[in-house]
Amino acid sequence: FFILFFITEISYSVENKIILKIENKIITTLDISNEINYLRALNPKIKNLDQKTLYKIGKNSITKEKIKELEILKYVKKLSINENYLEELIKSAYGRLGLSSKSEFMNYIKDYNLNFEQIKKKITIEASWNELIMAKYSNKLKIDKEKLKKKIIEENNKDRKIYLLSEILFDVSSNTQLNSKFMEIKESIASIGFENTAINFSKADSSKIGGKLGWIGESFLNNKIKEKINNINIGEITKPIITPGGFLVLLLEDIKYEKNKKDVDEELKILIRKETNSQLNQFSNIYFKKIQKNIEINEL
Repeated sequence: FFILFFITEISYSVENKIILKIENKIITTLDISNEINYLRALNPKIKNLDQKTLYKIGKNSITKEKIKELEILKYVKKLSINENYLEELIKSAYGRLGLSSKSEFMNYIKDYNLNFEQIKKKITIEASWNELIMAKYSNKLKIDKEKLKKKIIEENNKDRKIYLLSEILFDVSSNTQLNSKFMEIKESIASIGFENTAINFSKADSSKIGGKLGWIGESFLNNKIKEKINNINIGEITKPIITPGGFLVLLLEDIKYEKNKKDVDEELKILIRKETNSQLNQFSNIYFKKIQKNIEINEL
C-alpha cells in the first residue's frame, strides 16, 4: 500500500509540473490538460489531432487567457460579472453545442473531466476582457446608424445574398513570412480541416469555436472582403486580407438567398450590435498584441 501510494504521488508530481510562469501566475501541465479538454468540449473534432499539436494549442490558449486575466486584474480587485449576464453567456455556450439546458450542459462537460466552476471562470474572464476593451475603445467606435438604416430600407422586400463564413486571423512581420505562413495554413487545412487549423493558428477569439462567424449578409461586408469572397467558390478560402488586427483568411462555407422582409428598427439593433462586435474584436486583437509585448513569460 505504501509503495503504491509513494509511486502514485511521484507519478502525479511528475505529470503536473510547472511549464510557464507569466508574471505572478503559473501554468502547469494540468492546466494545459484542462484547457485541451475545454477546447475538445467546444470542438469535438479536435480529438482527431495528434497529441503534440493538441499540447501546443492548449498551451497557447491558456497562456492567452492568463495574459488577459492579468490585464483585467489591473483594473478590478477580483473577477466577477453580473449573474444574469453570466447565465445568458452560459446559455449561449451550450446553445452553440446543440444542448437545450444547463443541466444537460453540466453532464456534457463531465465527459471532458471539467467542472462547472472552471467553465464559469473562463466565461467570466472572456466577458470581463470584452468589458475592458469596450471601456477603452468605445469612444473610437465608428458606426453610421443612418447609413445602416438606409441599407436596411433599400434591401427590404428584396432577395439578399448571405454567406456562411469562418475565419483565421494571423500575424507575420514580412511579406516573405506571409507567403510561407499562408502555405502552412493551406497545407494544414488540407490535412486536418479548417476548424482544427483555426484552433491551431488563429489569433482571433473565434478560434476556440473553430473560427466560425456564422451567416453574414453581403451588404454588410466591406468592399475588400466582398470582392475576395466573390472570387472564390463554396468550400474555398480567400487569400490573406489585410486588417487592423492582422491578416485574415476566410472560408466560404455556404451561400443562401432570402427575402429581406424584416422590422427596420429591430434589424438596425442587430446590425449595430454586429458592427460594434466586429470593431471591438479588431481593437481586442490590437490591444492584446500591445500588452503581450510587455508581459514577462518564463519557460520552466
